[in-house]
Amino acid sequence: MIPRRASDGEDWAAILGLILRAFAHMEGRIDPPSSAHRLTPEAIAGQAREGEVWLVGDPVAACLFLTPKPHALYLGKLAVEPSMQRRGLGRSLMAVAEERARALGLPALELETRIELVGNHATFRAMGFVQVAATAHPGFDRPTSLTFRRVLAPAPAPARG
Repeated sequence: MIPRRASDGEDWAAILGLILRAFAHMEGRIDPPSSAHRLTPEAIAGQAREGEVWLVGDPVAACLFLTPKPHALYLGKLAVEPSMQRRGLGRSLMAVAEERARALGLPALELETRIELVGNHATFRAMGFVQVAATAHPGFDRPTSLTFRRVLAPAPAPARG
């Protein structure tokens, strides 16, 4: 399945449903609860207009939000339908993120994951991400999220003929 950029007319409610199903395993494991619970179809449509939303499948089986920042391309809401996990959909979206960062002239990818989700930490480290910060949500006196960053190697120079 080839990733595609979301456009007007997407079923934003279905994408929200995908995110909620993919993040359901976090219930009771993370504190505070996931920001996915505050998402609305309208907010996802807004992300697609103001940043980027990439999708895989029809019906949608995976998604990723991309937001350009001055120092990196921020990756958010990486979600894969639970029954479709371990099939490379997340990795294909990560490859798109790298392509988009290069196209936007950004030197790195950056994301956050909750401190309790140690499996996510290991997955992102295996993809070349390094932890660069620990932050606390408002009202917490302990770190609740970790920031991971992957500096992109320079693109190979075109072959000279």
